[in-house]
Amino acid sequence: MFKKVLVANRGEIAVRIIRACQELGIKTVAIYSEPDAHSLHVRYADEHVCVGPAEGALSYRNVPNVLSAAEITGVDAIHPGYGFLAENAHFAEVCESIGVTFIGPLSEHIALLGDKSKARAQMMQKGIPVLPGSEGEIQDQEDYKTIARHIGFPIIVKASAGGGGRGMRVVGREEDLTPAVQAAQSEAESSFGHSGVYFERYFQDPRHIEFQVLADSHGRVVHLNERDCSVQRRYQKLVEESPSPALDDSLRQEMGRVAVEVMKSVHYRNAGTVEFLLDRDGKFYFMEVNTRIQVEHPITEVITGIDLVKEQIRMAAGLRLPYRQRDIRLMGHAIECRVNAECPDRFTPSPGTVTKFHPPGGPGIRVDSAMESGGTVQPYYDSLVAKLIGYGKDREEALARTRRALDEFIIEGIKTTVPLHQQILANADFQKGHVSTRFLERLMGSHHPS
Repeated sequence: MFKKVLVANRGEIAVRIIRACQELGIKTVAIYSEPDAHSLHVRYADEHVCVGPAEGALSYRNVPNVLSAAEITGVDAIHPGYGFLAENAHFAEVCESIGVTFIGPLSEHIALLGDKSKARAQMMQKGIPVLPGSEGEIQDQEDYKTIARHIGFPIIVKASAGGGGRGMRVVGREEDLTPAVQAAQSEAESSFGHSGVYFERYFQDPRHIEFQVLADSHGRVVHLNERDCSVQRRYQKLVEESPSPALDDSLRQEMGRVAVEVMKSVHYRNAGTVEFLLDRDGKFYFMEVNTRIQVEHPITEVITGIDLVKEQIRMAAGLRLPYRQRDIRLMGHAIECRVNAECPDRFTPSPGTVTKFHPPGGPGIRVDSAMESGGTVQPYYDSLVAKLIGYGKDREEALARTRRALDEFIIEGIKTTVPLHQQILANADFQKGHVSTRFLERLMGSHHPS
C-alpha cells in the first residue's frame, strides 16, 4: 500500500480523497492555488504545497508544478480526482515514467477512450451498440454534409476530446450545420486544445444512463449497477439517482454486461464509467467512457456499501478486488443534488463569501462539501458548493428525505441552486420517474415563458 499520496485537486473531491487516505493509514499532500491557501482540503492534509496563482492552467493543471510538488514531498502516488488533470493522458504517462503511481487507468486507456470518436470506432469493431453517426472525425464541408444527410437530422455535433457538455451542438436543419460545426470546433479547441468533432444521431427524449465499473490488474471486472443522470442542463448533470426508475432487472443485467464487455475489450484498469443513451423503446447505445471518478459516485457508494475512492487506491496499489459480480447487491435508493453557486433561474455564477453554511443531517442524508461559514466560492473554478445525497429503503423514502434535507440546507451570502432542486423534486413527472434529458428544459420553460 502507498505511504503518501498527493491529491491533485481542490474542493469537495480533494476532501473526499484525503478522508479515504486517512482511513487507509496513508499520509496526504494537498496542492493549492494562492486563493485556496486557507481551504478545507489544505487544512485536512498532512502537508501542502502551493502550485501557482488562481488560474487553473497555472496551478492545478500545471503539470511541471504538480510534479515538482510530488517530488519535493516524496509521494509514491497521485490521485487526480475529477477535472483538471484527471483525464490528461500526458500527465498520467509522465507519472508512469518517473515511478509515481497515477491512481486511475493507464495513460493509453485515457488516450484511447478520451478521444470520443476513436472510442466509438473501437466499440463498433467490438460489436457494442453505438448511436448512429460518423465513423470518425468529420473532415471537409462537403464530406460532413453528406455524412449528416446519411445519418438524418436532427444530429448532434460532439467534440472528440469533449466532456462536460463543451463542444456540443444540436442541429435540426442542414442550413444550420456549418455554423454549428464551426462553433463546436472553436469551443473544442479552446476547451481541449483539439478542434476535432464527430456526428451522432440526436434522440429527442432519451435517458442518460451510466454504469460504474471497477477493473483490477488481475483481470477481474465488475459493475456496480447504474446511475440515471437524465436531469441535466446543457449536458451538465444536476440530479442523479440510483437505481434508475427506467430499468427493470432484465435491462439492468444486459446493460451491465455490455458495460463490463466495453472495459474488458480495452483491458481497462481502475474505476471508470460507461455511459449509455436509452431511448423510449428501451434500446440503449454506447456513448463514451469516463476514465475517472465521477462527481456522482456517492449514490453508488450508499446503495452498494462500497467505497469507490478506497477501491481506486487499492486497485492502483495492485490489490485484487475482494468481490465478484454475484456479490454486488443493490440496497435501497439514492438521489444526489448538485448544489452550485449559481442564480437558480438564469444559471449565472454567484461567487463570493458564504456568510452562513449549515448543511442538513438526519437519517439517510450525506453531504459532501469543502465549504464552511466564512468560506469563499472562487470565481476561477467550478461552482459546485456541495453534493446532497438522500438515501432510503426505496425511491419514495429517498425522495422524502432529500426534499426534507433541501428545506434544511442553509447557505447565505451567495445564490445557489437549492430552490431549483426543490422545484425539481416537487415536480409530478420527476416524482413518477418520468424524465428525459429534456426534462429540465421543459420544466424551466413552463415557469419562464419567453
